Amino acid sequence: MSDHHARVLWQRDAAEPFVDQRYSRRHSWHFDGGAVVAGSSSPSVVRLPFSDPSAVDPEEALVASVSSCHLLWFLSLAAEAGWCVDDYEDEAVGHLGRDERGRAAITRIVLRPRVRFGGDRRPDHAEVERLHHAAHEACFIANSLRSEIVCEPQP
Repeated sequence: MSDHHARVLWQRDAAEPFVDQRYSRRHSWHFDGGAVVAGSSSPSVVRLPFSDPSAVDPEEALVASVSSCHLLWFLSLAAEAGWCVDDYEDEAVGHLGRDERGRAAITRIVLRPRVRFGGDRRPDHAEVERLHHAAHEACFIANSLRSEIVCEPQP
C-alpha cells in the first residue's frame, strides 16, 4: 500500500541535568509536506513546567488522528452518495485509563461529529448514521489501534 513518515526531534537544554527527571518534554514533529508541529507530554501526565500545554501531546494527536480519518472518510462517502456537506465539526474526546492488562492506554475515543448539509436535498438521520458507520469501518486509524508497533533503534 504506502508508507507514512514522521520525524520526531528532541534535544536537551544544556542547563538541564536530565537524570533528575527535571527536563523539558517539548519536542517537534516534522512531516514530509513541510509541516512542523510542537509536541510535548500532556500536563496531566508530566507536571508543569516540564510539559508544554501549548503543544500537542501524543494522546491528543491520537484522538485527532481518529477524528480526522473518520472525517475524511465521511466526506468521501457523502460526496459519493450525492450529499453536499457544508461543514463538519467534531469535539472528539479520548479517555486515558487502564486496559485489560492494567496498562495505561487510551481506552475509549468518542467522536461527536456535527455535520451540516447544503444543497437541495438532505439525508435523513438513518442515512447520516449509515455514513458514519461506513466511515468508521473504513478508517485506517481506527482499524490500526491494536496494530503491531516495532521499535528498531538506530546507531
